[in-house]
Amino acid sequence: MPGPALHLAINMVLKIEEYPDGPRATLVLSGRIESSDVPQLKLLIDRSETDLALDLRQVRIVDREAVRFLARCETRGIELLECPSFVRAWIKSEQHSK
Repeated sequence: MPGPALHLAINMVLKIEEYPDGPRATLVLSGRIESSDVPQLKLLIDRSETDLALDLRQVRIVDREAVRFLARCETRGIELLECPSFVRAWIKSEQHSK
């Protein structure tokens, strides 16, 4: 039987918390961002009436579609705060492969 750490990694999901801060709100993302999460994130961003930033410090796993989505967010002016180095490197790699 797998240990608890492996069990948690398998069941990791995306958690989204919103923190309004004057003219800008920050969405704190935690856990895993997969392609199936992109439509929900896009909807939250599109419905926002303020500028947004995405805090990625607690993101542990991303897939390719999530990385592409984050790259598009950044080109739209959405700041990626505390972006993990592996995510930043993948974003740069995707941008250079175009």
